Amino acid sequence: MQKKLPDDIKKEIEKIIDGLQCPKDFKCYKSGFELLCSAKDIGIASFLECLEKKPEQCKFSFPFGLIYLCECPLRIYLAKKMKKSLE
Repeated sequence: MQKKLPDDIKKEIEKIIDGLQCPKDFKCYKSGFELLCSAKDIGIASFLECLEKKPEQCKFSFPFGLIYLCECPLRIYLAKKMKKSLE
């Protein structure tokens, strides 16, 4: 069941989702943000560090040095604006 979000946040999330193709069918959104990919904010504005076990399998993840970065707009919004970061 989806958590009740303030209207402004819900509209922003819907704006991000609109036109975005998610290979995971927006499971994070549909689960009320209970099922999030593992990622953490590392202080880079447009990226998170991907902490998934197989980051190479995600279309939003790419290698950067010894780590993988996440560029999923929805996951970044959640981590940076809503402070939903799983470590």
